[in-house]
Amino acid sequence: MRAVPTCLPVTANWLLSSSSSSSSKSQSSPNLFFHNSFRFRALHQLLRRNVSSTLTLTRCSTHLLRKVEFSMAESDSSCDNIPAYAEIVVVRHGETEWNHDGRIQGHLDIDLNDAGRQQAVAVAERLSKEPKISVVYSSDLKRALVTAETIAAKCGGLEVIKDTDLRERHLGDLQGKVYSDAVKACPEAYKAFTSPSKDQEIPGGGESRDQLFVRCTSALQRIGNKHKGERVVVVTHGGVIRSLYKRACPNEKTGLKVLNTSVNVFHLSDGDKWTLQVRGDVSHLDQTGFLESGFGGDKNSG
Repeated sequence: MRAVPTCLPVTANWLLSSSSSSSSKSQSSPNLFFHNSFRFRALHQLLRRNVSSTLTLTRCSTHLLRKVEFSMAESDSSCDNIPAYAEIVVVRHGETEWNHDGRIQGHLDIDLNDAGRQQAVAVAERLSKEPKISVVYSSDLKRALVTAETIAAKCGGLEVIKDTDLRERHLGDLQGKVYSDAVKACPEAYKAFTSPSKDQEIPGGGESRDQLFVRCTSALQRIGNKHKGERVVVVTHGGVIRSLYKRACPNEKTGLKVLNTSVNVFHLSDGDKWTLQVRGDVSHLDQTGFLESGFGGDKNSG
């Protein structure tokens, strides 16, 4: 709390006089014609300017001074202390038929299935009841974009900004293959995909894990820098979200499932500091019957 000055000009004496003791005087004395609320506001302005003089306060009202301090704290919070971070709610898209069938998507543009659309409605209803969202960002792929548009519509018709840097990892020759068959159908691509080397690209134009990491973390940092003090939604993909986990929690295991429409909350602060506040929350799906349907959420599904 801001320190209250110990000395004020002579005009502050009557401003600080007790509201209880001065209430009767305010009706008769020409020097006290301002009502209490105006006296309070005038004192507030004097304190905020840190006006001082040689006159020591001798008639300070503890009650009124506490009201001033409280009001100043509120004013500081709303005007001077805007949070030095962006709160980014990162949501994985709803389920697709390829998720359900265990087919690898990558950059292939697959739409939501019926379950995925219901999941999108569920997460949208949840977010509409939470603190205000400024804008929605999304991968340009249909499964993410339809999820994002559902959220934006439910949250008051917000703008959806498409960003190709929020796309899933390009998985090269593995795209379109059923995961369980990939080791036989595309052995070299599968070997590259499962390689421990972070810079191993996947044959067929696929990205390495390092390339994905740089692309998507740079995108989120760019969004965070633009929206300090705001709450923003980003709709993206499982592989992207695992990279974001790695950026925020570099020493933790990040290869866990990322379920469809799971909610993850990151705080991006000054100095490029990331904090993971919420991870993989799917409580909005508890009553829908689509909590873990089919292949949705498998770490390789995209």
